[in-house]
This record gives sequence, structure tokens and C-alpha cells, in this order.
Amino acid sequence: MSWDAEFTEHFDRCADSMRFTAYLLCGNHHEAEDVVQAAFLKLYLAGPKLVRREGLDAYLRRIVVRIFIAERRRMRWRREKLTEVLPEVPVRAELSEDKLVVWRASTTIPPRQRAVLVLRYWQDLGVEETAAALQCSVGTVKSNTSRGLKALRQKLGPAFGVLWQEVTPNA
Repeated sequence: MSWDAEFTEHFDRCADSMRFTAYLLCGNHHEAEDVVQAAFLKLYLAGPKLVRREGLDAYLRRIVVRIFIAERRRMRWRREKLTEVLPEVPVRAELSEDKLVVWRASTTIPPRQRAVLVLRYWQDLGVEETAAALQCSVGTVKSNTSRGLKALRQKLGPAFGVLWQEVTPNA
């Protein structure tokens, strides 16, 4: 099978999943589309050079996360602006109100911590898989998970802790 056909098949199979991951990371559809488009472009350009193609999903997820983090580094000077209007509703309608509250709160924590929480709790990746996706150590994933959860708990307050287990199944 040619790389073009293989890439098209891979794109058709996982584009929606990557868009959702990028949306959880970025917080808006437009930026998520840009991240996913850039990730698929990088994958397409790298594809002919890849020796092993069985790990394309993990490789693509890593590209999405790295592009997101790189964009956040470039945009540090830009801060979120508080508005009276709530952000866009996530792509997947099956997000419960509790998950939506947690997701909105996660947009206020640092990008690397948010990336770890999205990969661990929304994508159900293990610590080792998350470390591979972020190209960091298992210890870094654990510390970012701990810091991210602590920040979310502080943001959400103690009243939300009762619902915490429902929202984060891996906690």
C-alpha cells in the first residue's frame, strides 16, 4: 500500500479523535483544528521515513500535544480574558455537566499539566503511555498529574470533591 493511501486511511480513522484531544487541550475549535492540521501535515511529511508504522496513533497524539505545548510557549504573553459568555460547548455531546465543569477549570492550569490530565483522564492513557506521548519521564508525568489535580481541586473547591471520582475515573 502506498503512503498516500495509508495516510488517507489513517486520517479517516483517527481525525475525529485527534480533533477532540486537541479541543480538550486548546479550549476552542479553531485552535484545535489548526493544531490537528499541523500534526497531520507533520505526520504526512515524516511518513515515508518511518520504519515502523504500527504506532501511528501514539506518534500522532505526541505530535498534537507537542504542537499544543509549543504554541502555548509562543503565546505566553497572551493571557485569557474573562468574559460573561461561556466558552464553546465541547465537540462530544456526551460530556456530563460535571465533566464540562472540570474541563473548563482545566483551561486555567499550565499547558503541560493540562496535556497530562487530558491524556490520562480523557484519553485513558497510562502513566507510561503519557510519558511516551510527551517524551518525558514517568516521574514528570506523575508530578504534573499531581500538580494539575491539585490546581483543579483548588479551582473547583471542596464541594466538587464528592463528584471528583465520577469525573476522573483513573484518579
